[in-house]
Amino acid sequence: MAKNVAKIKKVAVFTSGGDAPGMNAAVRAVVRGAVYHGIEVCGIIRGYDGLIKGDIIDMDGYSVSNIIQRGGTILKSARSEEFRTKEGRAKAYDNIKKFKIDGLVAIGGNGTYTGSMLFSKEFDIPVIGVPGTIDNDLYGSDYTIGYDTAVNTALSAIDKIRDTADAHDRIFFVEVMGRDSGFIAIRSAIGGGAELAMIPETKTSTQYVINKLKEVSNHSRASHIIVVAEGDEEGSAQDIASRVKRSLPHLDIRVTQLGHIQRGGSPTAADRVLASRLGLGALEGLLEGRSNVAAGIINRKLVYTSFEDAITKKKPYNRELVRMIEILSGRSYKFKLSEQMEE
Repeated sequence: MAKNVAKIKKVAVFTSGGDAPGMNAAVRAVVRGAVYHGIEVCGIIRGYDGLIKGDIIDMDGYSVSNIIQRGGTILKSARSEEFRTKEGRAKAYDNIKKFKIDGLVAIGGNGTYTGSMLFSKEFDIPVIGVPGTIDNDLYGSDYTIGYDTAVNTALSAIDKIRDTADAHDRIFFVEVMGRDSGFIAIRSAIGGGAELAMIPETKTSTQYVINKLKEVSNHSRASHIIVVAEGDEEGSAQDIASRVKRSLPHLDIRVTQLGHIQRGGSPTAADRVLASRLGLGALEGLLEGRSNVAAGIINRKLVYTSFEDAITKKKPYNRELVRMIEILSGRSYKFKLSEQMEE
């Protein structure tokens, strides 16, 4: 049960940073949760930039009707250089007072959390974060909003690429998003039956790829899918494919960079449920007197993690999934750091 409801009379919700499918479901949960608990709620347009400019609108249950299935965010999103300055944050706080806002729900990724932590500490305003990023790289939640949808979008593309690759015996390097993490790459590679995944968490050299392709090409012509996370230390999929092509000019090599298609589209059922749980959890966390924390789901339970830990701690990836790629593809990976693996 929520406690200390009287201390919070009005909350504001905003989305910031890169958009992720499911953000609208989280906004909906915050708004309808506020209505349920009998408190006022407003939406901040374009994140921190809107908070500085006072671009704030009143919301109610009807204002979030028919949005749970929509990608993107009805509150828009933007990055704000001005909010990085003390003067910018002071302007934002002036609007907090002007609109009589008692608490904030910040939906976004690492940068959103960093801004919220600074703002909360400087002006003693209660803020709770909601992990909204397709990268799934935030510590404090098993999954982040948008990740499942992004994986399924990547998987759908890989399935289609597999069809044409097989028809022409081509090698496709498919680059997926993820910033500095390989979570999208790992799951889409397993689901798409990729022969190899190159991710920041493991060391897979271009020479290793060349050697494996040389080995298989000596026996038969066949199609191959190699999934590359955008943050891999070997470079982009285009960079890697170019080096491979120079060494193996007889192979028909193509590159597909999936790009921002992974951010769009209707969220999956998993993302809608996750976003709804986290949005409501953040709202009720504020009502319970929590602040400077991020809501998350770990082992199917709602938890709260300090912004500092969520920002600074490295999220471990599932070693078993990487091992699965190794076994099913007949390849062996060298791990960079054992502490990055799931215990």
